Amino acid sequence: MKRKIPITLSRFFGVIISMHYNDSSPPPHFHVHYDNQNAIIDIQSLTILQGNLTPRLRGLITEWAALHQNELFRNWELVQKNAPLEKIRPLE
Repeated sequence: MKRKIPITLSRFFGVIISMHYNDSSPPPHFHVHYDNQNAIIDIQSLTILQGNLTPRLRGLITEWAALHQNELFRNWELVQKNAPLEKIRPLE
């Protein structure tokens, strides 16, 4: 099994948003890391597939992801091809 390699797409308010090379399991998703909170978020529905986030953090992530959904899908396509990913603007 290949090692999953995380690539940071965006950082804001201490939150790290990433996708992992060698992680092609559907559905298209991204990873959220903040302090001791971790989650995997479905790009289409913006629901948590795995992990837990506080309601406040979940709201921030949902707001950011809704603004950048097309960019997240584009990066998902790139990660499937092992191509370089594009950084995404942070939530301000």
